[in-house]
Amino acid sequence: MASTKKTTQVHRQASKQINFRVSEPDYLKLARSAQTLNLSVPAFVKKKAQGARLVTPKIAAQDAQNITHQLAKIGGNLNQLAHHANQGGQVDPQALRDLQNEVQRVWQQLT
Repeated sequence: MASTKKTTQVHRQASKQINFRVSEPDYLKLARSAQTLNLSVPAFVKKKAQGARLVTPKIAAQDAQNITHQLAKIGGNLNQLAHHANQGGQVDPQALRDLQNEVQRVWQQLT
């Protein structure tokens, strides 16, 4: 009797799959390392197996999101000031100083 199960071909960039087992302590160690690098455990293991040099980010993921948000707000403020100046308006020097202080505050978070 013929099988009624359909086989579908999956087109993937990497066509071969490798599976292996690790102990619980080894898995936890891999998971911690992967999390530090903002990677999944499989992605981390694949990069390590390929000999990639993995460098720990200097900024935690949550901090990077916070800084990105702050920079987006600063960019919006700068665009408003530039638009106003380009329309022939007078830009308040205090607004420029405030913007410069915000940039300095974000810069301090990065160093």
